[in-house]
Amino acid sequence: MKRLILISGPVSSGKTTLARALADRFGAKQIRTRMLIVAATKSTDDRADLQAAGEKLDSQDGGKWLASAIAREVEGFEDDDEVVIDSVRIAGQVDAIRSEFGARVFHVHITGREEDLAARYEERKRKGNAKRELPSYAQVRQNSTELKVDELAKIADVVVDTDRCTEADVLVRVASHLGYYGRGTQRLVDVLVGGQWGSEGKGHIASYLAPEYSALVRVGGPNAGHKVYKQDDQIHSFYHLPSGTLHAPEAALVLGPGAVIYPPKLLQEISDAKVTADRLSIDPQAMIIEDADREFEAKTLKKTIASTGQGVGVATARKVMRGAYPGGPPVRLARDLDELKPYVRATRPILEALFGLG
Repeated sequence: MKRLILISGPVSSGKTTLARALADRFGAKQIRTRMLIVAATKSTDDRADLQAAGEKLDSQDGGKWLASAIAREVEGFEDDDEVVIDSVRIAGQVDAIRSEFGARVFHVHITGREEDLAARYEERKRKGNAKRELPSYAQVRQNSTELKVDELAKIADVVVDTDRCTEADVLVRVASHLGYYGRGTQRLVDVLVGGQWGSEGKGHIASYLAPEYSALVRVGGPNAGHKVYKQDDQIHSFYHLPSGTLHAPEAALVLGPGAVIYPPKLLQEISDAKVTADRLSIDPQAMIIEDADREFEAKTLKKTIASTGQGVGVATARKVMRGAYPGGPPVRLARDLDELKPYVRATRPILEALFGLG
């Protein structure tokens, strides 16, 4: 069995309608709990008898009986079969089923406003066998299990409130969560983000994972240095280049349009890491840090805001202000420097080619 879809919710919330739709539209095999209760207890199919019989079963083992019954039902199913259970009623049932079937379980809880549920219940009685139902929805809800059924929303994977939803709406929402309409699962991009002010180990993690990727991208500017271990256990610091440069020699290296570059240091890094021009791409829009930016930060920001003094902040400010920074040098981008021209190429076509879009 590929997946087990559990449906929970109050009486008349649309559990059976959803289960049938999943079976009819997507081929899921449907198992009705009420039939399992009847088989286990010889109960009648009347609402009151089913509620009493189900509570008796649950009281004996906390709801584990349902997981065992389902296991027997699916013994002959195929590996790619999907099964929908209409329905689960208490947390103990859900816990036992998850314990039995593990990650294959997906739990959907559907609910609605009391007055809407009551109206649907009366409509059901009118269209169906009224003799099997209780006289009123209020009496249905007096059952101790039914009173607590909406608590299952807290442990469900997906909760759908049917207010203002048609049956088709509910099906579409649930089917989307289940991936029936197609859902890309191929990972294209992973982003590593630090959760504090630095020195969390981002460089080490990126370096360790780098061999799994086709391209290593870095944005931002030079900082205090990402220190990583080389193959000979010596420490190497990266200020501009991606931290996995040495550990993933086949990966393309990209400094995107948001990068901020200090050319003397970058060119030294390129030389130290023996990076070739066909491997490294620097976006033409990458901002250039001038010596004046570094001097300004060293004099005014190192002590006040603990700046690394690399000139990143000032250069970024100048770029945002389109060169209108008072007394600052003119804005220069990577495309403006002859020494960077062997590496300058637009980022977008490179990424599109990697994604198979080019």
